[in-house]
Amino acid sequence: QAQLVELGGGSVKVGGSLRLSCATPGYTYNCMGWFRQAPGKEREGVAQIYTAGGDTYYADSVKGRFAISLDSAKNTVYLQMNSLTPEDTAMYYCAASSYEGRWPRAKFRYWGQGTQVTVSS
Repeated sequence: QAQLVELGGGSVKVGGSLRLSCATPGYTYNCMGWFRQAPGKEREGVAQIYTAGGDTYYADSVKGRFAISLDSAKNTVYLQMNSLTPEDTAMYYCAASSYEGRWPRAKFRYWGQGTQVTVSS
């Protein structure tokens, strides 16, 4: 069973920044993604990166504010989140190893435990 270790969630004021990280010790996967789910809402894809070519994809709601990146040496993917708004409040999940489809409908094998991001005014 793959291990995805998520760090970096927390509480921040509107306009603030947070950086999430997701480590996959010992493994490199073809694709990594970040998803989020707010209370009462469906899970949505936030960002995705293909490790081979570095192609990245973003939800329209986060374009220009969030950035996904990969440190291959550390087997770690990051999500830098800037200009946060209360609408970004959600549980954020890291996902690894897509096996079907591509953004925004890629399906992933492995999931992290989630990290809470709360943005307050």
